[in-house]
Amino acid sequence: MSTTAPSPVPSVEHPLEDGWTLPASWYTDTALHERERERLFARAWTYAGPAEWVSEPGSYFAALIGHVPVAVVRDMDGALRGLVNVCRHRGHLVVDGNGCRETLQCPYHAWTYNLDGSLRRAPRAEREPGFSSEGLSLAPVSVGTWGPFVFVNPEPEAPSLEEALGALPALVAESGLDLAALRFHSHHEWPIEANWKVVMENFLECYHCPTAHPGFSKVIDVSPDAYDLGVHPTFLSQVAPVRESALSGNGRAAYTPRGDVVQAQYHVLFPATTMNIAPGIPNISMERYNPDGLRRTIEVTDYYFGADVSAEEIEELVAWDTQVAEEDVSLVQSVQQGLESGTVPQGRLMSQSEQLIAAFQRRVHDALLG
Repeated sequence: MSTTAPSPVPSVEHPLEDGWTLPASWYTDTALHERERERLFARAWTYAGPAEWVSEPGSYFAALIGHVPVAVVRDMDGALRGLVNVCRHRGHLVVDGNGCRETLQCPYHAWTYNLDGSLRRAPRAEREPGFSSEGLSLAPVSVGTWGPFVFVNPEPEAPSLEEALGALPALVAESGLDLAALRFHSHHEWPIEANWKVVMENFLECYHCPTAHPGFSKVIDVSPDAYDLGVHPTFLSQVAPVRESALSGNGRAAYTPRGDVVQAQYHVLFPATTMNIAPGIPNISMERYNPDGLRRTIEVTDYYFGADVSAEEIEELVAWDTQVAEEDVSLVQSVQQGLESGTVPQGRLMSQSEQLIAAFQRRVHDALLG
């Protein structure tokens, strides 16, 4: 019997240390996609959903974390649990959406699990000689909370969420945002026709903002001396002040960013969780980006706002944010087309303006080849 060796990873001709990008082939190669699933998404803490969805005993929600379906559950004793949301019988997803129930039942053949993941009942099991529920529990995953947010790591023995967040909570607090006062507002999902790395790299620089985001740039000071970039052990950050013209209402900005939040902050928890804090009203949008094959990414966004924020204020900020997002989708889909052509094997980064991309690409490179 012959075996097929794993496909080799495309080489990096020009060193990243000299300012070159990852090769274009790294955005289109199947072997790399499989390594990313194993070495990045299966081992990382990723934002999963609102903690209020699992606030009561028996409550649960389902989420896709990278390529791993998970169920986050509050058991009857009040413990928060994370489970692989795949039935041990034939692989059907056990639950969908969110809700509250005393057991988790697969809709395919009614295999039923307790809230700790143990198999409670398999119809007709009594007819099967030697059938045992031992070893047929839903597999555990790591789960943790930060403020109103639930995070999941598919690795059951993962380091703690607190270790992964590092200095991020303290940095977020500097913006003036009180996470404890936030309430979940809405959930959105949409596809982007580009490799997930293209999407993340676009998020990690505002070098393009004056050209591509005029509405954003009227509110946020994106000048090189004002826009602060931070490379941290587990996350990458962008912090920027508000333009005085926007605060005064004289800059024709899409909204007036006055309020408790005094900074714009944009963070990436490696590899694919992002956090957006706009200045003004208490707000944050939490996002995760799930690779859907090589050339497609599903963006999942949850908005949170302060309890006293008005519907009009929310609508104004979301409209501004949506405009920026639509502009970004157009940009990254065009980049994907260029990378697909193979005509520019490696690009050249701007070492100051795009230092977060350089750090992100180095981490991807080391995780896949290290």
